[in-house]
This record gives sequence, C-alpha cells and structure tokens, in this order.
Amino acid sequence: MAGKNYLDLKAEVWETGKCASCGACVAVCPADAIFFKTGKESAHPLNSGYCKDVNDGVPCGACYEVCPRLHTSKPEIIGTYIDIVSARAEFGIPKKQSGGAVTAILANALEQGMIDAVVTVVEDPWTLRPSSAVITSADALVHHAGSRYNWWVPLVASLKEAIINRKFTNVAVVGVPCVVEAIHQMRESDLDLMRPFRKYIRLVVGLFCTETFDYEKLVQDKLIAQKNLDPLDITRFDVKGKLEITLRDGSLTVLSLNEVEDCVRPGCKICTDLTALHSDISAGSIGSPQGYTTLIIRNPTGRQFVTSAIGNGKLSLEEGVNLESIGKLSAKKIERMPEEC
Repeated sequence: MAGKNYLDLKAEVWETGKCASCGACVAVCPADAIFFKTGKESAHPLNSGYCKDVNDGVPCGACYEVCPRLHTSKPEIIGTYIDIVSARAEFGIPKKQSGGAVTAILANALEQGMIDAVVTVVEDPWTLRPSSAVITSADALVHHAGSRYNWWVPLVASLKEAIINRKFTNVAVVGVPCVVEAIHQMRESDLDLMRPFRKYIRLVVGLFCTETFDYEKLVQDKLIAQKNLDPLDITRFDVKGKLEITLRDGSLTVLSLNEVEDCVRPGCKICTDLTALHSDISAGSIGSPQGYTTLIIRNPTGRQFVTSAIGNGKLSLEEGVNLESIGKLSAKKIERMPEEC
C-alpha cells in the first residue's frame, strides 16, 4: 500500500494487540526482515531493523497491504456459497479430524495433478508442538492428517517457501479465517510483489475457528503443569464453545473457554469470522453428524475440487447440514467483538 511500511503496521496492529500472527507479512517481505519468535515474544512479528522503504526510500508497503487486521470484512454469519454439505473420506485416514474430507479433497488433487503442493500445519507426535509445512505427496498428507489447527502457527510464512523458494506453481493452502483473509488480500492486491502469490495459489481451504491457542501457555503451563496431562495421551482437540480433549483411553477432559482464556492468542479476540468467508471451500465439524465434515462450497473453484474427489471415489456427500448450529456459534463470535474495534 503506497506510503505505508512496517512502522505503520507495527503502530496500528502489532503494538495494539490486534495482530492475527498469520505470518503474511513474513511471507511478502522482500528483504526477509520480518520474523517470529516463540514464547513470550510471539504476540506479534519482529523486524530486524531493516526496511526497503524506511532505510533506502524504496516504496514497498507489502506487509501493510496483506495484513488481515487492516482489511476486515463486514461480519457475516455464513457468507456466500454454492452449496453446503456433509462429507467424509472414502478411504482410510487413521488420525482424521471429523470426516477427513479436507484430506480427501487435497490428496485427490495431488494425485490428479490439480495442485503440486499444500501449505498446511503439522505437529510433533511426541509433544504436539505445531509448525507449518509444505507437503507434496498424498501419502505425506494422509500421514499428517488430524493436525490441530487450534494451535497458533504463522502459517502464511510457508507460502514464501512454497512459491518463491521452491517454485511450486499450483499451491493449496489450508488455514483458519485470519490466514484466509490474508491470502484474500494477496490475491486482490495489484502490487507487483504479490504477482507470484496471485498466480500460483490455486485453492484456499478455510477451517472453522473460534480461536487459536498458544502452545506454550496451553500445553506446557495448563495441560501439563496444572492438569497433569501427557501430550502423548491426547488424541483429539475440539473447540465447540468449550475445549474438549479426548485421551487415548477414550476419556474426555473438558475445559471451559473461560479456563483457557489466558491461552488464547490476543488477536483472536477481535476476529468475527468463524467460517473463513473468503475461502474457496470452508470446512469444520460443526453442523454435521459425527464422522462427517461440513463443507461450505463457496465458488466454482471449490466445486471443481470437490467434484473431482467424488468422481475418483475419494469423497462422498450427504445432505442435511444443521445450519442453525453454525449460525449460533458464528453469531456468538461476532457478538464478542469489543466495542472500541
């Protein structure tokens, strides 16, 4: 954005507690001068002290251009769509979340050559520590299925690895609403720096999200230190108005969102988007029976990927999504927006 640079982003977003920590500014910085640390310094990105605009007088504005907190959309309950269905994978996915539909769609797309890479979240099976990754095979995708998107990860930063460094030209991205909004800004921008992202991002899958959690605060400080839970015993997380943790023995530990409020990323508190309004396909467990994934197919691109997965026997659909349950949770997220925002 003309006339803007990282100092404006820092003043308006980083230092005001609004940062989504999506990693978009990291991805688009041409000088690789924006980065994240973990732990107490991870509430927002940091800058190395260099900026093309500030130091050399070369106009840039890329980081400001893509920030999802500077381009928030009007709150909507579900947004525009072509169809809403319940779906499930028609092949084995050992650690799938809900119906495994997202994995099925992406695995099919990789096998059919519709995409050549997926930017997604993976986690360490021993500690549950999350990280972003670029996956290029269906087998690897299935192996990492079930990774928890409830953890904060600066996911969009891996787009630079996929598109700029490794030169993939048909990239799918799976992320929560702030990630989807940042990618929407990349695709809509007319800055030359955005050209590779506009050209090579083929599919955006948005995941239903109420909030994301800081790994150190939730796992280390809350679950291990206070609840005596071993990460190895945890098989599933669900956030549906409360945090449900399923253990290997089948037992369930439930924490109210009030109990884990101090673990929620600060920027989540001003987000009103539950269903990733600017995705090609939105997905989540809300609204569908157990064992199924709710898919909101928003545009012809999303429909093409879903249709291909069905045609190749990777995915099956059912009607009858409970829109009321999605609407209630979406409205609740909109209502929590602070008045000053």
